[in-house]
Amino acid sequence: MEAPKLTIARAKDLRRKLTLPEVILWSAIRGRRLAKARFRRQHPIGPYILDFYCDEARLALEVDGDGHEHPDQAAHDLRRTTWLEARGIAVYRIAARDVLSNLEGVLQSIAERLCGTPPPPLRGPPPPTGED
Repeated sequence: MEAPKLTIARAKDLRRKLTLPEVILWSAIRGRRLAKARFRRQHPIGPYILDFYCDEARLALEVDGDGHEHPDQAAHDLRRTTWLEARGIAVYRIAARDVLSNLEGVLQSIAERLCGTPPPPLRGPPPPTGED
C-alpha cells in the first residue's frame, strides 16, 4: 500500500531515532533472526508508520511506551489498529517495559504469532474445497 511522500520521509527520519526498546527488539528480529521472518523497521503504510512490519505474515509490531496509556493516544491507537486490520494487517502491541525486562518472552510471543494461524483474507473466506 502506497504511503504519502511526507510519511515516507518521516519514516526515514524515524529509522535514525529508534527508542532503546525499539533498538533492542530490532537487534533481535532483524535479518530473519526470528522464525525466519523478514521485518522492516519504521515501515510506512498509508498514512501510518509501523514500528516493525512483516509482509509475509501481514503482522505489525508496535512498541508502546507510557505515552500510549494517555486517553487521547489510546483513541488514536484504536483508530490506527482498526484501519490496519481492515486492510488485513494484524497489530501486536508490545509494552516497551516488556522489551526491556522480558525480551525472551516477547520474542516467544512474536514467534507464536508468526507461526500460528495466518491472518484473515482480505476478501472473504477461501473457496470451498468440495468436501463435506
